[in-house]
Amino acid sequence: MAKKRIVVTGMGLVSCHGNDVEQFYDRLLAGESGVKHIDQFPCEDYPTRIAAPISNFDAGDYLDKKQARRVDPFIAFGVVAGKRALESSKLPYRDLASSGLNLQRCGVLIGSGMGGMTTFSEGVETLMTKGFKRITPFFIPYIIPNMAGALLAIDIDFMGPNYSVSTACATSNYAIHLAARHIRDGDADLMLCGGAEASVTPIGLAGFVQCKALSERNDEPTRASRPWDQGRDGFVLGEGSGVLVLESLEYALKRGAPIYAEYLGGGLSCDAYHMTDPREDGKGVALCIEAALQEAGIAKEEINYINAHATSTLGGDMREIEGLKKLFGSHLEKVAINATKSMIGHCLGAAGAIEAIAVIQAIRRGELHPTINQENPEPGVAGLDLVPNKSKKLRVKAALSNSFGFGGHNSCLIFAPYNG
Repeated sequence: MAKKRIVVTGMGLVSCHGNDVEQFYDRLLAGESGVKHIDQFPCEDYPTRIAAPISNFDAGDYLDKKQARRVDPFIAFGVVAGKRALESSKLPYRDLASSGLNLQRCGVLIGSGMGGMTTFSEGVETLMTKGFKRITPFFIPYIIPNMAGALLAIDIDFMGPNYSVSTACATSNYAIHLAARHIRDGDADLMLCGGAEASVTPIGLAGFVQCKALSERNDEPTRASRPWDQGRDGFVLGEGSGVLVLESLEYALKRGAPIYAEYLGGGLSCDAYHMTDPREDGKGVALCIEAALQEAGIAKEEINYINAHATSTLGGDMREIEGLKKLFGSHLEKVAINATKSMIGHCLGAAGAIEAIAVIQAIRRGELHPTINQENPEPGVAGLDLVPNKSKKLRVKAALSNSFGFGGHNSCLIFAPYNG
């Protein structure tokens, strides 16, 4: 039996570069950094005082005003990104019953790596200072990672598969991969999928500071995230949400949906090595990409663009490169590789979906955004095209998007132009 084809018919996001997909990609192409000094809360005593936050967020008409004030920011980000994705897919999110969709066969799979950190922190403070009776009854619902997808489904009446994935920084790639499987397995016709994260909080920043994971280049925020550069000193904390609309090609054609790209396949693996460090030999990365290529049904030589995980950490950047070299061999020198995190920081559980949108935009526009802050690259990337500091024209044939998370969770997605 022929494998059911899956296409991307909608994209929505909330990012430090705005909530419009075209504007977001324009700013990436221009090499613009969203990293800045944190002003949402006092952090003068922290060794890291920079991030790529969502500033002055307004949910607009996408959320009821009372709901927008109550919910944790990660929920608001996810709901707004999801509804914007539906708009992009030419679906009226306010009246989907009139769209002709079978809402019982439409699902939502939006994950979060950390869930409602703001709600959790405020609840703990309330407990310690005012006692348990003053804790909001919304405390539990607003901290659990499944609630962005759940509240979105309640708003739009999607009754199909709905759950949350939480695999740290690989979360939204897992969600996209699993959503596509639901469609291929016949469980759904259409899936909203991706991730949401609101991690730029005092406790979120403090936790990563204590992990010794963050850049301390506080005097030069826009130069702090520098994947593969010898001057890198850690990643920059980001946040936001990315959501895709996936559907079977047959269903998309039947309803006359816009088709932005084709999802060819994905792969999952586990390093089974260390709680926070990736395997030194890159074996887990290679296994994951092999699985993605096998599901996509293409040869590695057909990949000509890779959006790398590339967080700007001392160990992770080069171990990913080792994994890519292990699998692609000499062909890697013919592949363009870039790092979205150089401009928007690391959005944790939302990173994979936001980067998938960057990949799909590269396919549509025929132009790759740069990896900024490439000043003194590691010797181990010599001979590779990291799209340094300036955008590059490229007709993408097939693109690989990588996301890896604490715990050794690896996930890779492959997108390509839709050719009918």
